[in-house]
Amino acid sequence: MTAVTMSRALLPILAALTVSVIPASAQMGMGPAGPGAGPGWPSQQPPPCIAEFVKLREAVEKTGLAAKAAHDKNATREQMCEIIKTFAAAEEKMVKYADVNATSCGIPAEAVKQMKGNHVHTALIRKQVCSAGPAAAPAAPTLSDALGTNASPTPATKAGKGTFETLTGNPLTTQ
Repeated sequence: MTAVTMSRALLPILAALTVSVIPASAQMGMGPAGPGAGPGWPSQQPPPCIAEFVKLREAVEKTGLAAKAAHDKNATREQMCEIIKTFAAAEEKMVKYADVNATSCGIPAEAVKQMKGNHVHTALIRKQVCSAGPAAAPAAPTLSDALGTNASPTPATKAGKGTFETLTGNPLTTQ
């Protein structure tokens, strides 16, 4: 798979990874009204751990959007690799934080599970993008190569004198 083909295949995946972080935060009460306006927190101040999680989530979104922009500009494989590595590192940091602080921050277990699944997918994409790509394997020798013969035989018939020559006469008679 060429770098351009791989890059085009990654666009929907990058978009999904960038957007998939948002529903988890919405479940935690960080909707359009901002952090702290959701259910479970009577005051406008969210727990301090949520503010840290929001920072981590914003870093993931920022790097995800950078990866999408690089893809749109047809970045090289090496450039995409570096950007995806940065995205994966930011995502890993957010996932670890959410996993460790899930109960104290009120992060739903389903959201953490979704984030972990997304991160596994990101790691797979990183591996595919950053690999050098499959090298073209040399063709295996054929029987013709082993016997030292030509791969395609030369025709032994004369033009216009074959058995099925019907354009110039009777095919049943010899000329």
